[in-house]
Amino acid sequence: MLSFEDFKKVELVVAKILEVKEHPDADRLYVLKVSLGEEERQLVAGIRQFYTPEQLVGRQVILVANLQPATIRGEESNGMLLAVGDDRGISIISPDREVAPGSAVH
Repeated sequence: MLSFEDFKKVELVVAKILEVKEHPDADRLYVLKVSLGEEERQLVAGIRQFYTPEQLVGRQVILVANLQPATIRGEESNGMLLAVGDDRGISIISPDREVAPGSAVH
């Protein structure tokens, strides 16, 4: 079990997707440029078979902001967006109204 103290260490914030590119070496991945308000980051996300770039640009997502950076198929990823999956596919978790990028999730 994860303790409440450990859970509080996870930094969840709202990010706005600014740009979406197909990953050059993986057909299921996108390389995303996101804004956290005063900071922009690059993420790699395995959502390509469920969303078009047009469906993603401008959308707000919930981001785990304090993950250690990872290199995924040669592209650096600085965070992880949250999504749920079921037998119909993946659904990105988003706020139900527009909020300022970088806002903390409570």
